[in-house]
Amino acid sequence: MTETSPATSEEPVRLIVLRHGAIASHKGDVPLTDEGRAQAMAAGRWFARQNLTAIGLLASPTTRTRETAEHFRRGAESVRPDISLPEPQPSFALRNPDLYLGGHHVNMVSSAAAFREQAPSVTEEDVLKAPFYGGFLTDADRIGYWLGHSHPPGDTARAVGTRIEAFTRSLAHVPDWSGRIIVGITHSPVLRAIALTFLGADPGEPPYLHGYRLTLRPGGAISVTPEAPGTSEYPNSDGEPGTAIARAGSA
Repeated sequence: MTETSPATSEEPVRLIVLRHGAIASHKGDVPLTDEGRAQAMAAGRWFARQNLTAIGLLASPTTRTRETAEHFRRGAESVRPDISLPEPQPSFALRNPDLYLGGHHVNMVSSAAAFREQAPSVTEEDVLKAPFYGGFLTDADRIGYWLGHSHPPGDTARAVGTRIEAFTRSLAHVPDWSGRIIVGITHSPVLRAIALTFLGADPGEPPYLHGYRLTLRPGGAISVTPEAPGTSEYPNSDGEPGTAIARAGSA
């Protein structure tokens, strides 16, 4: 990646990015299930019990991420009514990878029919015959297929990693955010791109409401550690968090 200006704040800014809660399918912009809402509430309670306070609560512009952020906030406030988490705000940076099909912008979904709904100029048969899409839909690990594809019809994993790096660095532009935390709710492809970009390996699908903590240090390095809420009500299925890995911004 290209060098960018280092952070200028004296204290690190922390961005916690988590996957949304459980959903019934990936066949469109679907809401959380009851389980997903409970997961988001439990993660919010875990956050509050760590005596953490966020000055920003962000969500990718989808129903499942927005609902996750809302229930995360409710869970945190149920433990600490004084926590005063802000209302969730949409964040374009946390969106799914941009893909294009038949001249249309499309989101990653799990069926040709769901792609067809987003790109009315093509048929389901066209979707399956289109480069990238046929392989994507038939692969057992669709996101892994995208991560390993050198020329998808849109964002590569590297492009998404670059986007998240630039977004994280931009947080240092607000002096009052020095030493503070921003929580963001995003999607599996974004989290796996973060792991590949900063940690050098793809760990596979993250559990719901798990993700990473990106710490932007005063010298400009970004350290990344897994974030896995580990209370008894919200078990950490990934085991112990890994060690921080610093990244100064170069490839």
